Amino acid sequence: MYQDFTPEVNGVLAGVRDLLPTIRERAEEGERLRVIPDASIKELEETGFFRLLQPKRYGGMEADPVAFYTAVRDIASADGATGWVSSVVGVHPWQVALFADEAQQAVWGDDQSVRLSSSYAPTGKAVITEGGFTLSGKWSFSSGSDHCAWVLLGGLVFNEEGQVVDFRTFMVPREKYQIVDVWNVVGLRGTGSNDIVVEETFIPEAFTLSMGETGQCRGPGQAVNTSDLYKLPFHSIFTSTIATPIIGMAKGAYAEHVEMQQKRVRAAYLGEKASLDPFAAVRIARSSSEIDAAWALLMSNIREEQAYVARGEQIPLELRLRVRRDQVLGTARSIEAIDALFEASGGRALAEGTYLQRAWRDAHAGRVHAANDPERALQMYGAQQFGHKVDPGMY
Repeated sequence: MYQDFTPEVNGVLAGVRDLLPTIRERAEEGERLRVIPDASIKELEETGFFRLLQPKRYGGMEADPVAFYTAVRDIASADGATGWVSSVVGVHPWQVALFADEAQQAVWGDDQSVRLSSSYAPTGKAVITEGGFTLSGKWSFSSGSDHCAWVLLGGLVFNEEGQVVDFRTFMVPREKYQIVDVWNVVGLRGTGSNDIVVEETFIPEAFTLSMGETGQCRGPGQAVNTSDLYKLPFHSIFTSTIATPIIGMAKGAYAEHVEMQQKRVRAAYLGEKASLDPFAAVRIARSSSEIDAAWALLMSNIREEQAYVARGEQIPLELRLRVRRDQVLGTARSIEAIDALFEASGGRALAEGTYLQRAWRDAHAGRVHAANDPERALQMYGAQQFGHKVDPGMY
């Protein structure tokens, strides 16, 4: 089934698929707790999922990112919140691999199963000090933070004159930040995407990564992690991480809609079987095509970037912007498919416990993530096609 991947990675994907019925059963519990149940995280850890993108030097698999996205899509097809947390937490080992080895050792040296959450918006402030930075601030939407021992935080760097001189990611251990429970929402409720607060604390330079350098597909960790995996663009990897769970939600919504319609009898239409309605057939044809297109374009673009890296060539700006174009449109296609399926499913889709109503809420919640802002990504692509300069920090 997964012939493109190694036997080890195929085993992870098979293990994930075996967990899907249980993950789906726990969806209501996650909504009630407002956090993914510990048992689900533990079981996913046991499959090896969280090590897919982790360096081999620290017990990881350095797997094909398409394998990672495949696993995320499948998890989200069972529960959107679990898929979301799995995706954003599971991708962080990829970025940690770009940090200086001192930082990697601090995270995984004693325990290779350590996980990290994040909040990349530069709402924190960092001041240059001897040997590093003094960091402080509050960050929102750190999904899965309850299950993590470190956090990756975005912050603007200020010099002594108060001028902004850099935008960096700061790696902070659990004892240096607080998690503030604020996650009372209607969608992605189970993700526990709470606030992170850091009082003034010193972060050594080795535990930081310049986003300018990252935007150039570079990082000090590449000196020890030489796999082509770690030469792919940050924005391609991370924005695909945000789109993939929503594609998975659409996949799950489609499956439940088809099952519902096969059993549904429409009383308002004199007992007609819904599956015999030709318009219903057209709707699922259109929806399935949108979902398939979202997935196919997302993965084919990643494959094209991989091919450039394998040849030792620089990835063209046009391709990197195309990744963003198809990523945001893939999200839009998936949500449009979910909307169409939900609207055509009848009143029973409104019942608590159905996947459809939860996918509808979760997908629209995921849409508001900055990575899924279509206008900005599409404007960048169009501007580049017209020959205008595009800010390299945004792709």
